[in-house]
Amino acid sequence: MATTPTVDTDGETEEISVTEALREAMHEEMARDEDVFLQGIDVADRGGSFSVSEGLLDEFGPTRVRDTPISESAIVGTGLGAAAAGMRPVVEIMYSDFMGVAFDQIMNQVALMRYMFGGKLDIPLTIRTVDGGGFSAAAQHSKTLHSLAMHLSGIRVVAVSTPYDAKGLLKSAIRHDDPVFFFEHANVFNKKGEVPVEEYTVPLGEAAVLEEGEDVTVVATQAMLYEAMDAMEQLEGDVDVELISPRTLDPLDIDTIAASVDKTGRAVVVDETPLMAGAQGEIAAQINEEAFWRLDAPVERVGVPNVPIPFSPPLEQEVIPHSGDIVTAIRNTL
Repeated sequence: MATTPTVDTDGETEEISVTEALREAMHEEMARDEDVFLQGIDVADRGGSFSVSEGLLDEFGPTRVRDTPISESAIVGTGLGAAAAGMRPVVEIMYSDFMGVAFDQIMNQVALMRYMFGGKLDIPLTIRTVDGGGFSAAAQHSKTLHSLAMHLSGIRVVAVSTPYDAKGLLKSAIRHDDPVFFFEHANVFNKKGEVPVEEYTVPLGEAAVLEEGEDVTVVATQAMLYEAMDAMEQLEGDVDVELISPRTLDPLDIDTIAASVDKTGRAVVVDETPLMAGAQGEIAAQINEEAFWRLDAPVERVGVPNVPIPFSPPLEQEVIPHSGDIVTAIRNTL
């Protein structure tokens, strides 16, 4: 995979991983606001399955870093209640595959409570979860499901790729007064990159133009961002690609994406959700609505076929998109 995109900042930076960036974000927000607390399966003693909350129990104690029973409904439901009562919970669903267990809480309560109380009730609940395949964790631990959350009115949806975005967006999510579903791809936890040492946030709803180009716009999410960068290296000197990370999927910064398509006239959307009703389809539809008359070719989508993610490593690699698929999609638009 390609290296992490560089950060354009004048201040001092440090090189950290996505895991460390997420941990720093939670640490800083817990130190800043005593209403912030964490709960989930093994988030306290073990620091979570991917060590994201490691050390926070020692720092903040068991009242604010809590292990829970293996019950996603209870994790989300108690988080919702605490948020409605004025706290700022950060709850963890270990894998997004298990959000279905809590889906009534998510779909009928978390997403709708502000609306059903006439807009008078804040629900500052952050739901962190891991999605994505590529590490042979089999079909029940490898799905990419942020398109399901995008379907729910009332919930913000974030999908991060870089340490800079992970830290800045998680801080914004925790401070937000509406519920935020925060998706962390398993294959980007170890990606390292420069992050400002000083306090910063990344606003929800702002895409990032990571590379400027003239021939085609590539919109890529999570681990697919690095595959897109590999594709750009393969096409270097031949095709001039403009690379965009949407960062927040709901609200989607279609203005930035459409402005890029206005310049290039072509678009490829790369995401690891299934192509059937996936996030690529929504982004492609909005490009067609906002920039159709500037398109020189149909928008190309790259994603996972509508099949379970295989346990077999070679079959899993066949199903998940790679840079070669993105190169093919880019060439299809030319």
